[in-house]
Amino acid sequence: MNMTAPNAGLSRRGFLKLSAVAGGGLLIELNLPGGHALAADAGRFEPNAFIRIGRDGVVTLVMHKVEMGQGTYTAIPQLIAEELDVSLDAVKLEHAPPDPRYAEPLIGAQITGGSTSIRGAWKPMREAGATARVLLVQAAAKKWNTDVTTLTTRDGVVIDAAGGRRAGYGELVDVAATLPVPTTVTLKDPKDFRLIGKPVRRIDAAGKVNGSARFGIDVVRPGMKIATVAASPVFGGTLAGVDEAAALKVKGVRQIVKLDSAVAVVADHMWAARQGLAACAPRWNDGAHARLDTAQIFAHLEKSSEGPGAVAHRSGDAAAAMRTGARRIDAVYRQPMLAHATMEPINCTVEVKPDGVDIWVGTQVPGIAQTVAAQTAGIKPEQVRVHNHLLGGGFGRRLEVDFIAQAVAIAKQVRGPVKVVWSREEDVQHDMYRPPYLDRISAAVDARGMPVAWTHRVAGSSIMARFFPPAFKDGVDPDAVDGAIELPYVIPAMQVEFQQVEPPAVPTAFWRGVGPTRNGFVVEGFIDELAASAGQDPVAYRRALVKDGRARKVLDLVAERSGWGTPLKPLAGHRAGRGVALMHVFGSYIAQVAEVDVNADNEVRVRRVTCVIDCGFAVNPLTVTAQMEGGIIFGLSAALWNEITLADGRVQQSNFHDVRVMRMNEAPQIDVHIVPSAEAPGGVGEPGTSVAIPAVVNAVFAATGQRVRTLPISGQLKSA
Repeated sequence: MNMTAPNAGLSRRGFLKLSAVAGGGLLIELNLPGGHALAADAGRFEPNAFIRIGRDGVVTLVMHKVEMGQGTYTAIPQLIAEELDVSLDAVKLEHAPPDPRYAEPLIGAQITGGSTSIRGAWKPMREAGATARVLLVQAAAKKWNTDVTTLTTRDGVVIDAAGGRRAGYGELVDVAATLPVPTTVTLKDPKDFRLIGKPVRRIDAAGKVNGSARFGIDVVRPGMKIATVAASPVFGGTLAGVDEAAALKVKGVRQIVKLDSAVAVVADHMWAARQGLAACAPRWNDGAHARLDTAQIFAHLEKSSEGPGAVAHRSGDAAAAMRTGARRIDAVYRQPMLAHATMEPINCTVEVKPDGVDIWVGTQVPGIAQTVAAQTAGIKPEQVRVHNHLLGGGFGRRLEVDFIAQAVAIAKQVRGPVKVVWSREEDVQHDMYRPPYLDRISAAVDARGMPVAWTHRVAGSSIMARFFPPAFKDGVDPDAVDGAIELPYVIPAMQVEFQQVEPPAVPTAFWRGVGPTRNGFVVEGFIDELAASAGQDPVAYRRALVKDGRARKVLDLVAERSGWGTPLKPLAGHRAGRGVALMHVFGSYIAQVAEVDVNADNEVRVRRVTCVIDCGFAVNPLTVTAQMEGGIIFGLSAALWNEITLADGRVQQSNFHDVRVMRMNEAPQIDVHIVPSAEAPGGVGEPGTSVAIPAVVNAVFAATGQRVRTLPISGQLKSA
């Protein structure tokens, strides 16, 4: 997801505001610059976050992001604690309530996604911490009637070394709250960092290990019932009927709730709800899409992609250059629908009360959740109280609110709180899917095999047209072409087009990014094809095209650290190969080399992945490494095995036996190398996935000589 908002140009005085906390203390309000509220009816854009420092010295950050395993609940507090000069243990976190003022400045909405968390927080959070520290020092100087330049800070204490005096921050907050906001603050020199850039252990890890961490599915409310659901197996189908009497005979079943396209069984516990759902034997009207299948979707993509699309990028005259090249190379790449299959099943707990609605959920979009809950309940948004939780995996699935609307619709018919939990089968077969795409890509090359012209037509769903309509302009979805335009290579003439082709009735959504995770496969796969056609080494070919010093550095380093060019020793009767991929996405430069082993049955095993990333200043190297490792596993699972297919309007996959997640015994050795950098941070949540997919595909070609242009790899290779 890539939604970048313009800078609002706020002054520092408008950016930071002070007030006293009720009961005593200092409150710092940050107006994060940039963007506009996502909700169309939001009157004005006032993004902010709050830092409270109490009389007890505890620093509380009202967190505008959610934690779904990416490490933001450690890295963002590092930024504040560093400049405020307190220990990380002194910073406590609260979930921000739904409010457009808590918007991500790089997106313009209250969203956790798009690998934006650290990029958006890097400067504002440091400035907020530094401002608080300056105010506390000024408060001490005022209290002691001394010069601020003689005072220092350390671990939440202001120190007057000459006068032998010390004061904890908590002793100074009331005075600090009365002082004017400084117009400028000096941020620490990186050489003086004690927290930023250091490998800090995740502060949420202990709770996740010992079970004390609370996710949405862990919610327990007094008198709470459990519900599980079945929705129409065909997109657009409706509920025809149920055997309500049979379901109510199941011990523990309390109520059957019928919706237009689903049925819910409400019970004392999950087992009773599941048994009751089976007993009610729902019947369906399949509707207009009862014969839809995967072949029809791709036939539609194929035909539509033959015509021109909306121009997303043009440099030079690609059409003319195509005619003058020594040779032309054409390819068609196909990618399937993909499910999210997050580890935490889809769930939402709702209680409808006379004064409003309470929701307990893990969501990436609390503001949108509040809005859709209010619409479903027929009340005002301010009457909906969203209690956000840790997310057991997001990947874009919890950017969506379909399951929240459904839970509210069910709760409206239930007395007391009800927790709605989807089964894994319901989740897989009623996901919001990463769309299927078909790409037509061509290049004209000169006598040396180097590209002089490049055309790329992307045909597929526009998620932005639904999720964020203002971003869909002149027929172009900026996310769908992300990773297809800003290549790390110099190509004299280039044209990229987008053609919106929606799969009938199929709901589509973001999937740990969309554009880069699929355009990487196409662009880097095709660059590899050009290198092979030219008879050149894939690393050397790329290096000759690279235009950026940072990109060149990660490419050279990944070649060195992976042992590129040294012989591989395959197992007896197997074939082995290395593949490389390079991208500049989400503000980071990343290169990977995958080593694969292919047996006689054409089963692919990834033995090793070497990853080099220049993500700018790495706030927490442990987080960066973990994100690379997780992203690579996520990408390899998709590349090797996964797809969502339809037959008779129904999703064929249902659980982890056919939506495979790479297991520990299948996981490769992963070596991550972070390039030291003083640049502002880039994103790390999605780049690892984006580059892993083409790296392994190119490795398969090196091992077998077979070019994979259709994912997943499984089933694509032919016997020798």
